[in-house]
Amino acid sequence: MATDCLFREDSYLKDCDATVVAIEPNGGIVLDRTVFYAASGGQPADRGTLVSKAGAAIPIANVVFNDPGKTTIAHVPAPGASPVAVGDTVRAEIDWPIRHARMRMHTALHLLSAVLPYPVTGGSVGEAESRLDFDIPDAGLDKDAITAKLAEMIAMDAAVSSRWIADAELEANPSLVKTMSVKPPMGTGRVRLIEIAGLDLQPCGGTHVRSTAEIGAVRVTQVEKKGKLNRRVRLALV
Repeated sequence: MATDCLFREDSYLKDCDATVVAIEPNGGIVLDRTVFYAASGGQPADRGTLVSKAGAAIPIANVVFNDPGKTTIAHVPAPGASPVAVGDTVRAEIDWPIRHARMRMHTALHLLSAVLPYPVTGGSVGEAESRLDFDIPDAGLDKDAITAKLAEMIAMDAAVSSRWIADAELEANPSLVKTMSVKPPMGTGRVRLIEIAGLDLQPCGGTHVRSTAEIGAVRVTQVEKKGKLNRRVRLALV
């Protein structure tokens, strides 16, 4: 049964009521709906708890997609957590400060990919520091200049929105995909796009803020040479 991934339509939901629909052999709890983001695309899984009807808090150690099409999510409880059974109702609650920081950073990385319009070979979203790796031959990157350009984009207060397109539409527009190492999940018939008005448009399943101004101040902390054609750009919230 596919999980209703509420975070895809509203990244600002902090909790939701849900029903346990399956328990995996490793103890992973599958819910009919969730606000927990499952680790993918360089963004870590949300932290948080499931609260049982009796009030027992079940700390969640990891959240993962358990199918190639990324339609079903399993919440892996911490060792020793209170057990639940299929049919139980729970309250899913995420650690909001961490989620929001990652939303700000993930949106900032989209802007970074617009400032540096080169193929992305890797990346990682964190709550304090994030990075993107670019395929740039012999590039002389000035971290202060990149920081200044990002500040200009953030100050524009550009709207950030999501929409869905058909798999076939993405296949007809391959230039939308910037990442070389991570491909958008396909096979369900549709792909989610994140648009930063006037600045960026690309497939993404992650969580984002509603406008660039909400990102706040960021700075490029380091530009590293990771190979002949690879440059790693690190970004931090200020």
